[in-house]
Amino acid sequence: MSLDLNRKKVTKNAYRITKRRNYSAIRIRVPGGHLDASLISTIAAIAEKFGDGTMHITTRQGFEIPNIPFERISEVNAALAPVIDKLQVKNGVVIETVGAGYPGAGMRNISACIGSRVCPFANADTTALAQRLEGELFPNDFHVKIAVTGCPNDCIKAHMQDFGIISICEPVYSYDDCIGCEACVKACSRKVTGALSMRDGKVYRDERRCIGCGECVLACPTAAWTRRPGNLYRLLIMGRTGKKNPRLAMPFLDRVSEDVVCQVIRNTIAYIDRHILRCLPKEHIGYIVDRTGLEVFKQEVLAGISFNKGARVAKTMQWPGYHTLNDANFKLIKES
Repeated sequence: MSLDLNRKKVTKNAYRITKRRNYSAIRIRVPGGHLDASLISTIAAIAEKFGDGTMHITTRQGFEIPNIPFERISEVNAALAPVIDKLQVKNGVVIETVGAGYPGAGMRNISACIGSRVCPFANADTTALAQRLEGELFPNDFHVKIAVTGCPNDCIKAHMQDFGIISICEPVYSYDDCIGCEACVKACSRKVTGALSMRDGKVYRDERRCIGCGECVLACPTAAWTRRPGNLYRLLIMGRTGKKNPRLAMPFLDRVSEDVVCQVIRNTIAYIDRHILRCLPKEHIGYIVDRTGLEVFKQEVLAGISFNKGARVAKTMQWPGYHTLNDANFKLIKES
């Protein structure tokens, strides 16, 4: 790495410090994983002119262009201006000088499954929510991972995020339109949680077992099941990979509105700002929650929230995962 390089400025500008001396890689944000096809050629041209002609599609649905010389970073930023303008400024992100590149790199690209624009299983427009969150949260320098999925199938792997947002529906049953064919009951039993059963020729729904997936709506041949208008979400928190303690995210809020989801995540940015260990280059939010305790986190991120009717909050939380293994967990198969 060049001795006169300002590492903090470079990483804040969304460039990666790579293993190749004096070369970097730019990470391009694609909120919700959705972009106009015309931008692909612009990004490709940047890779060919300033990099080595290749691009990497990241696990978070963005693009990474490797092998960019440090001395050409300002040129790359200028070339990225139309991409940033289309993908960031158009989503409500305020960037004073688009040609100067990204003003923050801590907030990871907000990813989303394809959602209700395409998928029949999805309960909401996941791209729209990801883009709204982008406008409300970026730029900042905190390491936070967010993903939005359209239904409990969880194609985007919401359970591996700091915030996993699962779109759910409230199924509405029309007694008069039901013909008692049991299609919905069989679908729920075979694919989901078995929340439906037959009683006197009609369908009974156990709300405790219903996860709001919408399979009953899709299975019903007479539209006796429909989705109640309005989007509801289940908010999972503090899933993570990593060296120290990988674990799945767990439900924190259930049956909450989009406004509640956005406000809780906005409050979390302020919570991080108050509690983060600034002696570290970055601190994962899950470890901040572990350090302050769940009750402190809950109190601060739920402050001032106006909950919608029917919203629920977890009483307690336990995250399934494992801590770093040691030799006591293994039996030696064969001496070398």
